[in-house]
Amino acid sequence: MNRTLRQPGELARAGLLDPASVPELERVASRYAVAITPMLAELVDPADPADPIARQFLPSAAELDTRPEELDDPIGDEVHSPVEGIVHRYPDRVLLKPVHVCAVYCRFCFRRETVGPGRAEALSPAALEAALGYVRSHPEIWEVILSGGDPLVMSPRRLGPLMRELAAIEHVKVVRVHTRLPVADPERVTDALAAALRLPEKPTWIVLHANHARELTPSARAACARLVEAGLPMLSQSVLLRGVNDTPAALEALMRALVESRIKPYYLHHGDLAPGTAQFRTTVAEGQDLMRSMRGRVSGLCQPAYVLDIPGGHGKAPIGPTSLRSRDGGTGVTDWRGCEHLYEG
Repeated sequence: MNRTLRQPGELARAGLLDPASVPELERVASRYAVAITPMLAELVDPADPADPIARQFLPSAAELDTRPEELDDPIGDEVHSPVEGIVHRYPDRVLLKPVHVCAVYCRFCFRRETVGPGRAEALSPAALEAALGYVRSHPEIWEVILSGGDPLVMSPRRLGPLMRELAAIEHVKVVRVHTRLPVADPERVTDALAAALRLPEKPTWIVLHANHARELTPSARAACARLVEAGLPMLSQSVLLRGVNDTPAALEALMRALVESRIKPYYLHHGDLAPGTAQFRTTVAEGQDLMRSMRGRVSGLCQPAYVLDIPGGHGKAPIGPTSLRSRDGGTGVTDWRGCEHLYEG
């Protein structure tokens, strides 16, 4: 497998899918984009029906099951999009989506209705200029977050000028880039790409999307090292996924692997209500139990914020477990072993 696989028939010929499933999975691929890079394809264990890598990237007939509560735009991007390519949900920051394609397509993607083949691959030059004009005209914007799609599929030749345009906006002090590329296609994370991302006087933060420790291969860790050693600090975001990382052991291994790679865990997202993704969602209570299981036992460096994007565009809310409750004489505080103590006053 020396090229990205994009069709169920190709996946079957590579030994990743049962050939008998191809006709049904072609229905999935006609609606939702499919792509798995050689790096990730090599990680799949076809003999394991519960393989967490396969579960994230190989199409499943369960994706054809859309629940009544699921939404085409589950986090409400559209209602906060004043111009094409911009999402301005919070006062001091905006999303800028210059591209609508990814190196690999996750089966649980919350933007699955807007990315991939059949959709526009990128903003037109005019639309990109209008998006930058919006940022320039809003001095309250302190941070610009490049998302998409995956902005790092852009070549350094295209990415560099965009970064310089953002750096030239005086009130923009921070640029953040969300990406899957270091785990999906680490060889594309070159010194030239790192140089394009680095700004002379403003920090660029790279946020890696990874959901299982096995994604952090030696090649992926080396790609992340190239970014960190170029002066680009890294955070991570993960999605809590049933059958992938919804056990204490799997979640702990992921967070430890990230920190060992010099990446600070930032967010653990509760699964969004994207169409055809019910198979991946846990309950909030299950997520809280998992977070509670790591508290104290695992280094604080490994603790992400457990958050839920409120459907309808109302933003993220922290939904982690609480350690406090009201008691006579003060507040009850529960330690990491589960013992409650009175904090007086």
